[in-house]
Amino acid sequence: MTPQQRLEAALARAGLALLKALPPAAAARLAGGVASAIGPLLPVSRIARINLRLALPEHKGLMRRRIIRRMWWNLGCTAGELPHLSAFRPTGAAPGYEVEGMDIVRAQAARGGPAIFFSGHIGNWELFAPAAAAHGVRMAFLYRAIENPAVDAMVERLRRRAAGGELTLLPKGAEGARGALAHLASGGFLAILADQKMNDGIAVPFFGRSAMTAPALAALALRFRCPVIPAHTERLGPAHLRVIVEPPLELPSSGRRTADIFALTGAVNACLERWIRARPEGWLWLHRRYGKETYEARRLF
Repeated sequence: MTPQQRLEAALARAGLALLKALPPAAAARLAGGVASAIGPLLPVSRIARINLRLALPEHKGLMRRRIIRRMWWNLGCTAGELPHLSAFRPTGAAPGYEVEGMDIVRAQAARGGPAIFFSGHIGNWELFAPAAAAHGVRMAFLYRAIENPAVDAMVERLRRRAAGGELTLLPKGAEGARGALAHLASGGFLAILADQKMNDGIAVPFFGRSAMTAPALAALALRFRCPVIPAHTERLGPAHLRVIVEPPLELPSSGRRTADIFALTGAVNACLERWIRARPEGWLWLHRRYGKETYEARRLF
């Protein structure tokens, strides 16, 4: 590792230790407060401002600034909760979560796989895998590895602990794609965060604009003709969330593979858009979902 990566790892280790020493709600409040104070001042918040202008132009001025501040608060809370996720229970009170539609998860567990669950960086997206595990679904999670390998290993350990030690993590890329294919072929359950930009993806509408979107979810679902189940979390407060699972999407069956992949990917984006519109402060607006020129042309935003 580089000296910078070693420093990052040391800071992350110290931060996680501090958060672990606090009660879950206190850890979430502390991290959320720090993030909401500092985050809006960081250069990366310019991406959030641009995305909000493009996606939700009706939110202006103070409302836009409030969404960005609350977005950072949610991100901080999510980080503060990470060392405590193994203690979260479906009790409906903090630290824990309420559940809606978990009968869908239990029914799918009874039927067996393959099946694909998808979500986005909404609420505390780290919670769904342990919540599903608590209801009988052990899954593989396709994720984007953190650039610092030591920090990535710390987060991976916390994720596995939260899911009871039986979480298969598949890093995005060729190796992860092969792992996802093999996992579904063996009758497994796969979870995907579907809201990130993919440079070599396909252009699919997202908030009325063309956004490069990974087609892998749709391609895998159509290959296996397996259920595609939407799920996301809503933040109710520090260390207090709601997990919402919805019925499976209808799989297109035109017989034209390219058209069906486009249609199913569009349906996934439509779910994400619906959730984000309902609670815009809960989504991570920091992804460059649109073309590079979109962000370069709006340097003053």
